[in-house]
Amino acid sequence: MIVSAAHREKLKVGLQKNLLFGNEPSTELLAILSVYFVQGVLGLARLAVSFFLKDELGFTPAQMGALMGVAAIPWILKPLFGFLSDGLPIFGYRRRPYLVLSGVLGTLSWLCMANLVHTMVAATLTLLVSSLSVAMSDVIVDSLVVERARKESLGRAGSLQSLTWGISAIGGLITAYFSGFLLEHVSTRTVFTITSFFPLIVILVAGLIAEEKSTDKSNPSAIAIGNQVRQVWQAMSQKSILLPTIFVFLWQATPSADSAFFFFTTNELGFEPEFLGQVRLVSSFAALVGIGIYQKFLKTIPFRQILGWSTVISCLLGLTTLLLVTHANRAIGIDDHWFSLGDSLILTVMGQIAFMPVLVLSARLCPPGIEATLFALLMSIWNLSGLVSSEFGALLTHWLGVSETNFDNMWLLITITNFSTLLPLFLLGWLPVGDPTEITEENSSLATFPIAEVFEHRPMGTLTEQSFLPEFMPRANIHPEEIEPSDTILLKNPTSPS
Repeated sequence: MIVSAAHREKLKVGLQKNLLFGNEPSTELLAILSVYFVQGVLGLARLAVSFFLKDELGFTPAQMGALMGVAAIPWILKPLFGFLSDGLPIFGYRRRPYLVLSGVLGTLSWLCMANLVHTMVAATLTLLVSSLSVAMSDVIVDSLVVERARKESLGRAGSLQSLTWGISAIGGLITAYFSGFLLEHVSTRTVFTITSFFPLIVILVAGLIAEEKSTDKSNPSAIAIGNQVRQVWQAMSQKSILLPTIFVFLWQATPSADSAFFFFTTNELGFEPEFLGQVRLVSSFAALVGIGIYQKFLKTIPFRQILGWSTVISCLLGLTTLLLVTHANRAIGIDDHWFSLGDSLILTVMGQIAFMPVLVLSARLCPPGIEATLFALLMSIWNLSGLVSSEFGALLTHWLGVSETNFDNMWLLITITNFSTLLPLFLLGWLPVGDPTEITEENSSLATFPIAEVFEHRPMGTLTEQSFLPEFMPRANIHPEEIEPSDTILLKNPTSPS
């Protein structure tokens, strides 16, 4: 009995250290990870949505890019869900009912996609509801993650976030190949029906969230929300929070060529759904590798250094896609399929490494007391940048004349979208040098400053200082969905976004 107990304890410690990144196992952690897992599994329908919009509803590359932006709207409204969760409990609970509601909306939206959607307008509205369901559940679990992240030391910063994104990547890994394989054997609507079952998991695990029923009626909801708004405004008025926020927004608002690239790979290169599923499988595996590299070697590197260098490297690596677009890979004897697989692996690893510091920075910028609301606000700002990126990319695609059959200027589109990611680096000095939690806590009682002062601030440092579309991206830049925004319909980043 003693040996058995000691063995169980050893297994528990090993599980906590090696698989849970040091996080204490609990039923609530299981619930949190289950929600993130579902977000990853919903990638099963990503390719089905892409082909459904392209082939059955007749979307053009520019229209699909515009829809990506529209689908990001619920993610921009994440602060509203934060206000509702924090200030308007349902039956006395702030977390569980909202998780149940999100699961119901998710299931209904996918059933509608499977049976009722026949027009562009109907598809847009239904995908908006699907995006809304994931965004709502994301706010709830993010608030729980942030509460825990604030208690971590800087040396362990990002351990829970690395774990949650890893679980989401595993969910995507499990369904990655089947997202294409199923399309070779069943219709897109059948895939939507299968997908509709996964949000039910969110409903089932909602009861595992550890929260006590609130009986405090001394502070009316309107007053509570008003207090939250004032606290958030005071927090966002601090340079230590506002300047990094503006930097990350500009960093992620640069134009994207995702939609055009999807049409290029299917219409020009002739990639079949099953192969695109294989690419998604490689991308999901690469995301895990990126998370592992960040967790093992890079999590203690200052934010300026990791974001600066990862952006430069990602830009340069993203230009390798020009070889595929110009068919130069064939001249050097590399098949389109093999080149696409290798390119996807490298770009996804770099994109995940670049995005992980954004998540950690966002969590550690949140002052105590308003973690859920401010973190939701930061994530919505990142997703707004994704909307800007998608719409700007759609306009650029249209201006350059890239269509479902004309890819003459595809090389120019790829070049512009890649080099545009370097522009925000001139403001790299707006990122904190050290641990942002120390700065925000020191400044929590300071007076606010006019927003106009932001634009008078000058960069202080240099680089050395520190969806629904397939994941084989033309540049290594994952949005939060996250999402996060190349995945805003199905997932939270990216490259989520957030």
